[in-house]
Amino acid sequence: MEPISFQPIYMTRVWGGRTLEDNYQRNLPDEQLYGESWELSDREHEQSVVLSGIHEDRTLNELWTKNREEIFGSNLDGDRFPLLIKILDARDDLSIQVHPPAEIAPHLGGDPKTEMWYIADRDPEAKLYIGFKKGVSRDQFAKSLEDGSVEDKVHAVQPEIGESIFIPSGRLHAIGAGFLIYEIQQNSDTTYRVFDWNRVGLDGTPRDLHIDESMKSINFDDFEPTMDEPQGDNLAQCEYFQVDQKDLEKGASFSNGRERFAVITVISGLIISSEGSQFRPGDFFLLPKGASPISADRESKILVTTIPV
Repeated sequence: MEPISFQPIYMTRVWGGRTLEDNYQRNLPDEQLYGESWELSDREHEQSVVLSGIHEDRTLNELWTKNREEIFGSNLDGDRFPLLIKILDARDDLSIQVHPPAEIAPHLGGDPKTEMWYIADRDPEAKLYIGFKKGVSRDQFAKSLEDGSVEDKVHAVQPEIGESIFIPSGRLHAIGAGFLIYEIQQNSDTTYRVFDWNRVGLDGTPRDLHIDESMKSINFDDFEPTMDEPQGDNLAQCEYFQVDQKDLEKGASFSNGRERFAVITVISGLIISSEGSQFRPGDFFLLPKGASPISADRESKILVTTIPV
């Protein structure tokens, strides 16, 4: 079993740019602003397609439904691959938003979403907006939505490249301008915008806000969170995913070492599969269960995303 690579799905966004082209030499479809590259997606209308090899032109959902135990492992439930993995290119501020918690989402007609962000690159003064400043109340935040002072109520951090943060559903958040981020999340596309900086979308009209749904979803006790401290190799762990960072010396190899798949993200260096495929920074691939080890052609760093057993 060799690594499986997929064709990225590029999404235009009002806050996007061309960094995927500049940093990773991606061939973007046209000259528009692209804010997201969906690297592994099993959504009804956004299906990742295998680029080459014995599964060429098959979708991620086909692999999940027809070759689940062979490729992904046993004791895995669900009609769809449970993760959605992206690169985000934020050249402008994203909306201040929230994803609904599991106990609330069904009542709002959405799906819960917990995610984590890994900072792949950032401008020196770039900010993430996470949670609230200490002491801000629900009523104060509601009033700020009316008078436009939302930024004064939201907590901001300036992370370094290589840092990460866990975003549980219910946490108010926004990515500020100047970030390139790897996002690992539940397979959900439910986002409630509560404030969008009074801006219009690509069609020239204001984007929809979801204030009622947002206010029902936000954790108003989430004050001034900080970037996460790694626990050894581990960057994030929850019931939905586990993300580890591995530093590989030149010549070192990595094997999944378990009876389940892993998704590999190349952060730096050069990774080579046993049959000679090369993976560079910004590349993502699925390592099936029982796959041959991959190796580092030079000093390299990778993210390993798995589903907890």
